[in-house]
Amino acid sequence: MKGYSPKGWFYSSYLAKLNYQNVQEKWKNYCFKIRGTRRSSCLDRPHHRHIFWSWCGSFIGIAATAYLSVKTNSPLLMAPFGATSVLIFGIPDSPLAQPRNVIGGNLVAALVSLIILHLFGSEPWAMGIAVATAIGMMQLTATLHPPSGAVALVVMMTKASWQFLLTPALEGSIILVLCAVVFNNLAHERTYPKYWF
Repeated sequence: MKGYSPKGWFYSSYLAKLNYQNVQEKWKNYCFKIRGTRRSSCLDRPHHRHIFWSWCGSFIGIAATAYLSVKTNSPLLMAPFGATSVLIFGIPDSPLAQPRNVIGGNLVAALVSLIILHLFGSEPWAMGIAVATAIGMMQLTATLHPPSGAVALVVMMTKASWQFLLTPALEGSIILVLCAVVFNNLAHERTYPKYWF
């Protein structure tokens, strides 16, 4: 019985070692990805003119929407529109800031979350499903707009009625996009939108 080792033992110890190396390599790769590979160019401070135009545009967009909301006595404004303003006035060249994404993303998220709200209620797991499904549907329809994830939460948290789809989701989005179209094109270096559909 010299040097007898069962085949199973050899393979299991070899596989354990191989698996350990694989896990170790994946862990190193994961840690490397967390560190980041380079400094993001979008975090650079923009020129003071760009900051001025972003400030003025977001002021006019939100103030106009709030004013129309008061005058028409209809809720045209919601918190996610603050984040929409960051995109359409702060980085108007972004694909996520184009009219198709702003209006379409808010409509898709509102519709999806209203359906989930009326089917399942506003339980915590339903909120998760609403946001996740809204993201998936926006990706499928090429209308991804990050603030729309918050639209889904607003619907779920306020237990909104079907009227939410029209006011504020559609009407408020259109007002903000129109303000962005008018205002952004006043600046020589800005063009908005890059595309409509």
